[in-house]
Amino acid sequence: MSSATFTSALSAGVGGSISHTREPPSVVHPILPADHAVALIDRCRSARHLLELHGAVLRAGLHHHPIVDFKLQRTYSALGRPDRSLTLLRLTPNPNVFFWTAAVHAHALHGLHHEALFLFSDMLSASVEPNAFTFSSALKACPLGPGRALHAHSLKLVLNSDPYVATALLDMYARGGEVVSARRLFDAMPEKRLVSSTAMITCYAKMGDLDNARQLFDEMDERDCVCWNIMIDGYTQHGRPNEALLLFRQMLSSSTKPNEVTVISVLSAIAQQGSVGSGRWVHSYIENNPIEFNARVGTALIDMYCKCGSLEDACKVFDSIENKDVVVWNSMIGGYAMHGHSHKALELFSGLRAEGLQPTDITFIGVLNVCSHSGLIEEGREYFRSMEKDYGIEPKIEHYGCIVDLLGRAGLVDEAYELVQSMKIPPDPVIWGSLLAACRLHRNMALGEKIANFLVRNGLANSGTYILLSNIYAAVGNWEAVAQVRALMKENKVQKEPGCTSIEVANKVYEFVVGDMSHPKSEEIYNMLEELNGLLRAHGYVPRTELVLHDLEEAEKERALGVHSEKLAIAFGLISTQPGTTIKIAKNLRVCVDCHTATKLIAKITGRKIVVRDRNRFHHFVDGSCSCGDYW
Repeated sequence: MSSATFTSALSAGVGGSISHTREPPSVVHPILPADHAVALIDRCRSARHLLELHGAVLRAGLHHHPIVDFKLQRTYSALGRPDRSLTLLRLTPNPNVFFWTAAVHAHALHGLHHEALFLFSDMLSASVEPNAFTFSSALKACPLGPGRALHAHSLKLVLNSDPYVATALLDMYARGGEVVSARRLFDAMPEKRLVSSTAMITCYAKMGDLDNARQLFDEMDERDCVCWNIMIDGYTQHGRPNEALLLFRQMLSSSTKPNEVTVISVLSAIAQQGSVGSGRWVHSYIENNPIEFNARVGTALIDMYCKCGSLEDACKVFDSIENKDVVVWNSMIGGYAMHGHSHKALELFSGLRAEGLQPTDITFIGVLNVCSHSGLIEEGREYFRSMEKDYGIEPKIEHYGCIVDLLGRAGLVDEAYELVQSMKIPPDPVIWGSLLAACRLHRNMALGEKIANFLVRNGLANSGTYILLSNIYAAVGNWEAVAQVRALMKENKVQKEPGCTSIEVANKVYEFVVGDMSHPKSEEIYNMLEELNGLLRAHGYVPRTELVLHDLEEAEKERALGVHSEKLAIAFGLISTQPGTTIKIAKNLRVCVDCHTATKLIAKITGRKIVVRDRNRFHHFVDGSCSCGDYW
């Protein structure tokens, strides 16, 4: 290939001929000393300018100069053009290990893992022996299988003890979930560097072994932001938000400053915890510190405010984001769906399309959830059809789950069951749970038994399966069958998740379980419950004792309903806050019908707004009515 042809080929990637942008005179001078060329390449900051330099190199006859060639190859990679870097490698006669290593590193760095491994293989085929840097670069591109082969090869060349290679091997095993192998390598290291310790902590956090991760974290002499972020995110991802927030406070007291990744993880932890006070504090921290308020941070704030019950704050954040991408829109649509504002959510979907954005599969999960929780049957069917027909989005398990839930809630249980049987992908426990819940709600015992027996027979049953089947039998008073199901649960060691309700008062979160007497103010709480019961009955409240799924006397059933965790949390909120203050509580399970009925009346009697977040959605109780329209 001639110099002119090669220059032309390289130029094609940036839109045709080489730019005539003026550069320092030395760039276009016909005589370009090698050391001058190297200095100019090192200072180059754009692919277009590098092309011009490359042209000058070719005209000066330096295209086979080993240092100039190597610098060009590496700089193309650094500027995001590993393809041109590879072209240079292929044109270099007898490239040495440094040329090959630069190419392997470039492709691994840009996520071109298969290409990086093929290059490593080509290098071995060319009888070029890899060095420690080659191995560490190739290992970054390795899944577990090829990684083990590279480990064996590093042992053969006695490179496995090199700090870079050892750390890369540890990271490879950590990414593959091989905790034992990773730990063995870590323990064998004479010096525990920050990178190797971080890789080991990442491995433990990924596998959910947060206690071992924390032990290593606490033993570290030096910690950077990445290390703090991994530990905080580990707690967040594995449902331990309180520990994530405690660690964040420790980070604020350290010399390491949080970054964008930190606050996104922390906001996710707060969303799990439901503490809007903590969320507002972190929002203020973002505004008053050098953390860029971009779409990712904005989305995390919207999600946090929605899950903490403050839809108003979420809307303000949404409106303040200048360049909204589809992820931002999806988050706000999901927030409206969660709070029962179906029409606003669907209006936002129309707004998204009006902005010229293409809906994603996540968009349709939000829209179908809206339809499910609002009983919009025809609209839901139409959105489900339009996904594939109009947008080319193949339904995933979550979309099927939404439409099955929509049909089941509306009483179209047989249609929902037929849809499940015709699905292109195997139904998951959530879908089966939705079907069983619909059977319980609409007392379709025959189908409920059929589904439950199928799940038990095929080893697909979970605790929810047994609970729902038990509830179906209890709803029709078949206590013998209830006892059989509970005996089966005991035999299979299936544990029912206990109901728990939390409430935040004065920036502190309190938790209650059914019949809870552990709170220091229990006497005041139960006095308030007794007062409320009298007022409720005066307003026509009748306890829904048929919902107590135990074979008890009527009075015992009433007492059981009266001490549900939701009612205890509301009573505590009433005695702990000023009149007129909104009470916000969060329950880990679906709120029961009796508590829902009682809370509507409590909101009316006390003149309070009460916001309840349960497993499925938010309920806003105001003056005797709920935002869900009694459809949840």
